[in-house]
Amino acid sequence: MEYEEIVFSHLSKTAEIKSRMVDCCMKSILMAADTISNTLRLNGKVLLCGNGGSAADCQHMAGELVNWLNKDFQRPGLAAIAMTTDTSVMSAIANDSGFDSVFERQVEALGRTGDVLIGISTSGNSGNVIRAVQAAQKIGMKAIALTGEGGKLPQLANVVVSVPSQNTQYIQEAHLAVEHILCSLVEQQLFADTGGDL
Repeated sequence: MEYEEIVFSHLSKTAEIKSRMVDCCMKSILMAADTISNTLRLNGKVLLCGNGGSAADCQHMAGELVNWLNKDFQRPGLAAIAMTTDTSVMSAIANDSGFDSVFERQVEALGRTGDVLIGISTSGNSGNVIRAVQAAQKIGMKAIALTGEGGKLPQLANVVVSVPSQNTQYIQEAHLAVEHILCSLVEQQLFADTGGDL
């Protein structure tokens, strides 16, 4: 019975948080989708960064954009790079400049004016994500933050989707839903009139 209570409690809580997001995050999710769509429409690209589970989210979302979200709606690939995947680049930067620079340096090398950065941090205080956002804005990129309650990141990004929780697990579960929603909205905004074709 104890294990059943754990299952019930977790599923109930994560469902409650996602339900609350309909009211508190709807506007920011739509703004984030518009920002990404406008970037891609003008031949810009999406850069993504985060740590741990958020690093995995970056790779997941980049995969959905470069490939497609749903095989029933096939469309051209969209330019997205997860800056969490190249261990040689990341370890070189970390070794020479410190771990807080691993995304900042990549933004400086890969980012261009008109691109968009998606920074994912459940705490809102990841130093390397914060520095990446600051670097992005210096070169004229937009910055979208996916985070939880609190932290410094919401004060720095152009668009902030803040999950109403301070529990890392629940925030990560909500972030995955947001990432899928963003990919779906971007696909519809860019290709709905063409059925997925250019």
